[in-house]
Amino acid sequence: MKEKEELKEKKDVEKKEKAVKKEEKTSKKETKKNTKKEEKATTKKTENKSKEENKKKSDLPKSKKKESKKEPKKTKEQIKEELFSPAEEEKPKPKEKEETKQESKFKQVKKVETKDYDKYEKEEPKDIKSKVLIGVALVAIILIFSSMFAIINLGNKNILDGISVKGIDISGLSKEDATTKVNAVYEKRLAEEIKLKYQDYETTIDSSVIEAHYDIEKAINEAQETGRKGNIFINNFEILKTMIFKKDINIDMTLNEDMANQTIEDIGSKLPGIVVESSYYIEEDDDELIVGKGKDGIGIDKEKLLNQVKDYLNEPVKENEQKEMEIPVLDKTPEPIDIEKIHSEVYKEVQDAYYTKDPFEIHPEVEGVDFDVEKAKEILAEEGKEEYIIPLIITKPKVTLDQIGTKAFPDRLATFTTKYDASNTDRTTNLRLACQKLNGKVVLPGDTFSYNKTLGERTVAAGYRNGKIYENGEVVDGIGGGICQISSTLYNTVLMANLDVVERRNHQFVPSYLPAGRDATVVYGATDFKFKNTRKYPVRITASVSNGIATVSMYGIKEEEEYTISFSTRTISTVPPSTKYQDDPSLPAGQEKVKQNGANGLVTETYITKSLNGKVVSSKLLSRDTYSAMQKIILRGTGAASATPAAPAEQTPAPTTPSAPSTETEKPTDPDPDPDPATNTTTE
Repeated sequence: MKEKEELKEKKDVEKKEKAVKKEEKTSKKETKKNTKKEEKATTKKTENKSKEENKKKSDLPKSKKKESKKEPKKTKEQIKEELFSPAEEEKPKPKEKEETKQESKFKQVKKVETKDYDKYEKEEPKDIKSKVLIGVALVAIILIFSSMFAIINLGNKNILDGISVKGIDISGLSKEDATTKVNAVYEKRLAEEIKLKYQDYETTIDSSVIEAHYDIEKAINEAQETGRKGNIFINNFEILKTMIFKKDINIDMTLNEDMANQTIEDIGSKLPGIVVESSYYIEEDDDELIVGKGKDGIGIDKEKLLNQVKDYLNEPVKENEQKEMEIPVLDKTPEPIDIEKIHSEVYKEVQDAYYTKDPFEIHPEVEGVDFDVEKAKEILAEEGKEEYIIPLIITKPKVTLDQIGTKAFPDRLATFTTKYDASNTDRTTNLRLACQKLNGKVVLPGDTFSYNKTLGERTVAAGYRNGKIYENGEVVDGIGGGICQISSTLYNTVLMANLDVVERRNHQFVPSYLPAGRDATVVYGATDFKFKNTRKYPVRITASVSNGIATVSMYGIKEEEEYTISFSTRTISTVPPSTKYQDDPSLPAGQEKVKQNGANGLVTETYITKSLNGKVVSSKLLSRDTYSAMQKIILRGTGAASATPAAPAEQTPAPTTPSAPSTETEKPTDPDPDPDPATNTTTE
């Protein structure tokens, strides 16, 4: 409507402008005619008037003339008024007066036009004013609302509505209540095990073992500060935004990557079908070099699994979540057999044993070892073999250390003992075989001793028997079970003789014959125990088993400073066992029997202290060890119901955790199966 009215007004203005222009043309013509007449009359009148004035001036005295000179000059307007006085109305009007009339007419038209425009233009300021008023009103309302909103929330100490932490709603809660609520959820997560699976192999990772930690305090602080850390406008905006759009705050998660990688590495060593690297050992009794051919297999993808674990721990907690993670693996091939390298490592020149008095030095005998490399290559070229036998050329020394006698190793540097079950003849046989391999072994200064190389592969042909071992969390029979007890006993002897440990790993579970942090597991071809002779003189190992006691001692020559060694172990955390059910058709349906009791897992730190003349010289961390919790296994009957109750199944006791010793000789009790984190095929 406004636009129509504006167009109409514009058209009226245009019509008036045309009328004014037409009138102006007519008035110009009339003006020209009158102008000539007026000019003639004006000229004549002016001449007459000037004559009269001159005449009057001539009649006046001189003084009067001077006064007349002093009179002010008349303006043009005054002259015009005098010329066009009422007495002379009959005379034609001057040009200026006529033009003034025309101008006044034009001005009247313009006035009408201007009024129309003013009317049109005055409408805009009205709109602007109304808009300004509305804006001011809105600002006032916002200010009032913000002030009231701020005053209301000023007394509110609780977390704002619409806030959650990792999906957990904490709206309207106090800081303390919110912390309690979120902690309860994540304490439950940390207590749960992360289930892993590869084919038929199943295992778990405990969140507390890898030291997973959630920064709940930081998240709750962020929730508490929302809508409170800015000015009144920012805070109110934040409050409204949170109420409308909600706000979910993340929780930062961290874990001990070293512990996680170690745990993943342990899992990788137990996977079925892992790659087997080529290896070799010397069968001393037969003077043969046994070279084992490697096998293609798989290896655990450590980086990918670690990322999967992190992703899982970073996911929001879901109620009754039962997630099983697939273990990622990579196809791997073993390194090819390098016979030239093996020859360089095996070859030795024969040397008789001897010692010198000044300075006192012992030089043990060395058997000459050699083999024909070209012939060995021909043997390795044969197809279809997993193991190759290469004959050795052995040259015996004429003088041995045994012939020198006790003079070469006069001092006992350290000794350590552990207990075993002598009634278990198969396991005792394995212990005896291991001690026979160790006994009399001499390690020269600077040389590194390898337990696996010394004992060789544990096979039936080598005389080893089945012994109780741990495999996939259960007690089972395995070839060579028990020899880890000898490696663990040797480990403690080495530490007490102040020798350097090069390679050592703890068992998967806490063993019964030693406290946590003091054991050393071995798996042929995978996990070894090695130490280096860092003393000035050679050392000689003696090992024996008798009447349930395994003893390993170290002999040599004492140095000027001999330290007293002691140990202390601190438990960092305890991991409770989980329960696993196994269906058993031999049991009636509905009946359950405990097959294996569970045992706690541990995370420990072991410290070694060296003292000299009763004063502590040093105390440092020896190892940080993680032991998995042993599952409790319950058999669940799935067979036909029976009136006669089934005989109770034999239960396998879980290993106990002995207290840490502080004396030189240690004799823990209750010997149990030898725990070992070996592969699924062969464990020790």
